[in-house]
Amino acid sequence: MLSVLSYGRLVARAVLGGLSQTDGRDYSLITASYGYGKDFRKGILKKGMCYGDDACFIARNRTADVLGVADGVGGWRDYGVDPSQFSATLMRTCERLVKEGRFTPSYPVGILTSGYYELLQNKVPLLGSSTACIVVLDRRSHRLHTCNLGDSGFLVVRGGEVVHRSDEQQHYFNTPFQLSIAPPGAEGVVLSDSPEAADSSSFDVQLGDIILTATDGLFDNMPDYMILQELKKLKTTNYDSILQTAQSIAKQAHDLAYDPNYMSPFAQFACDNGLNVRGGKPDDITVLLSIVAEYTD
Repeated sequence: MLSVLSYGRLVARAVLGGLSQTDGRDYSLITASYGYGKDFRKGILKKGMCYGDDACFIARNRTADVLGVADGVGGWRDYGVDPSQFSATLMRTCERLVKEGRFTPSYPVGILTSGYYELLQNKVPLLGSSTACIVVLDRRSHRLHTCNLGDSGFLVVRGGEVVHRSDEQQHYFNTPFQLSIAPPGAEGVVLSDSPEAADSSSFDVQLGDIILTATDGLFDNMPDYMILQELKKLKTTNYDSILQTAQSIAKQAHDLAYDPNYMSPFAQFACDNGLNVRGGKPDDITVLLSIVAEYTD
C-alpha cells in the first residue's frame, strides 16, 4: 500500500512529467568554446574555430541549435599533410549546411554525410582523416539528436550526474572510427569509415541541462568525476560564466596531459590493452560547453 507521502510524490511526478511533455516554449543552447592546441602552452584559437588539429562550430537555424567537433588525425603530418585542414574544412562545411537550412534536426548524421561528400567532390583533393561529433537541439520538440563517429563525444549532465552520453567507437586501441580521403590508389590502405557508421541517439532534455561536447583530448585526460566537479562551478546561464567554466575544464585537462605521474583515462585504457603506459596524453583539446535555456530572439 502506498503511503500518503509516496502517493503525493507519484502525483507530483506525473504532473511535472505532463507539464514537461506539453511545454510549449522553445529551447535553445547557450554555448561557449575553449581549447588548447597540443603545440601551445596556453589557449590559442587558430584561424576559424580550430585548436591545433581539432576543429569545431556553433551554429543556429530557425528550428535548431547545432554543435560540432572534429579531431584531425595527426599521423598525416608524417606524409606532409596538415591534419587540421581536413577537420577544419569538414566543420566549416557542416556549419554552412546548417545555416542554409539544408538538414533535418532529427537526422544529424545527414549533416555529417553531406559535409563529407562535399569534401569528396572537391576539385582540389583534400587529404586527411578526422573523427566527428554532431549535436542538434530541436527547439520545439526539446529533443537532442546526436551522431558520433570515433572518440570525440558528448555528455548530458543533470543534477550533477551524467544522464546521457555518446559511445566511443574504436577499431582497436587508439584507432578510432574516422572519415578519410586518401590519395589516388591508396583508398584500400587508409582506414576510412562511412559517416553512416556513426553512433546515433536521441534524448529529451530539460531546462538547465548541461551539454559538454569535446574531442578526445578532454576525455583521455579527465574522468567523469573530475569533469562533474568542474561543472559544479557553473551556477547560471550567463555566457561569461559558461565560458569561464569551459576554460577551467580545458585548462585542467591540458595541465593533466603533461603530468608524467598522472594515471589518465588514456593510460588506464592502454594498461587494459597490455601496454605499460603512465601519465597524461598530450593532445589538442576542444571543449564546447552548453546550457539548455528558454529560447529568446
